[in-house]
Amino acid sequence: MSTATFSSICSNQGYLWKEEGKISKLKNRNEKVRLNVGGASALSTKCMQSSQQNKKEVRIGLLGASGYTGAEIVRLLANHPYFGITLMTADRKAGQSMGSVFPHLITQNLPTMVSVKDADFSNVDAVFCCLPHGTTQEIIRGLPRHLKIVDLSADFRLRDIAEYEEWYGQPHSAPELQKEAVYGLTEILREEVKSARLVANPGCYPTSIQLPLVPLIKAKLIEPRNIIIDSKSGVSGAGRGAKEANLYSEIAEGIYSYGVTRHRHAPEIEQGLSDAAHLKITVSFTPHLMPMTRGMQSTIYVEMSQGVTIEDLYEQLRKCYEDEEFVKLLEKGVIPRTHNVRGSNYCFMNVFPDRIPGRAIIISVIDNLVKGASGQALQNLNIMLGYPESTGLLYQPLFP
Repeated sequence: MSTATFSSICSNQGYLWKEEGKISKLKNRNEKVRLNVGGASALSTKCMQSSQQNKKEVRIGLLGASGYTGAEIVRLLANHPYFGITLMTADRKAGQSMGSVFPHLITQNLPTMVSVKDADFSNVDAVFCCLPHGTTQEIIRGLPRHLKIVDLSADFRLRDIAEYEEWYGQPHSAPELQKEAVYGLTEILREEVKSARLVANPGCYPTSIQLPLVPLIKAKLIEPRNIIIDSKSGVSGAGRGAKEANLYSEIAEGIYSYGVTRHRHAPEIEQGLSDAAHLKITVSFTPHLMPMTRGMQSTIYVEMSQGVTIEDLYEQLRKCYEDEEFVKLLEKGVIPRTHNVRGSNYCFMNVFPDRIPGRAIIISVIDNLVKGASGQALQNLNIMLGYPESTGLLYQPLFP
């Protein structure tokens, strides 16, 4: 083994970076040379990326940047070669830097946050909207028509605006946009997303539930009745707002069921499953808040169609997702764990026989902030703008 020392110099905005690193030439078993590049390469890459930040092809506006999903989009875009953030809004944090609100992002060269009413979209090509439901409709209605938009709120997920009013307690103020919006469950509706101007990004629970169920319902392998869904989420799914129910002493060392029979994701889940079945489906859905920051698991109990076996369910999911980057059917018998997708855009799933004859148990796990929100949003925008959908998303899960 031989080593060579080299220097890397990078100039960015008047700063000179210099670092020394080592290149080690190692021979593998086939006697081929492999280069291991150390710290200097990493620094060089970072400097090059920083110097090119303002030259990226797509200029991104991030509305509602001070929430968890906004921060997650910034994290994901840090290594995106084509998307660069040129506008950030946060009404309560207007005038502040992203690094002061989220210190873990202090290394990113980002614009100062401004109020939505003061936002200038002349330097923006596409928008991620991370605003609360109810506030998004009017804001998106006022955006320039040339912008591609991915909305992470619930405002455009339900096609029936009467149903939106029933579940969200207020009338829909942009029904014309609702007709235009495409529901962005990427692996299921990829072709529709490609040509969309406005994509309604799915909720976290509906993502974890529809990904395993839609292929099985379409293939008529499970009955559309008696579907029972037990879902559990990390506390970040409740948002960053100060709420008594989310205090550490309220959450730690316990499990909290909420939205029992009335959770707002229920009609979104039923809409997607009904579309797959071409008939109205009603599910029994109960979510739970878990004493963890990230992660989501949906345990789903279904009745198999006459003559269908667990092997049939497994084979259908395998065929549906074998070529997908972000949805993985695990080996038979392996139980999905939220730990194994944390920080990533992956959905892991598997299917198991129930002790009750004719029934099956499906377990699906995601990171609620990534595949359940910001990661899927980036996946959708990649598709809308013609880039490989995995761009900026190939972060491996964080473990432990």
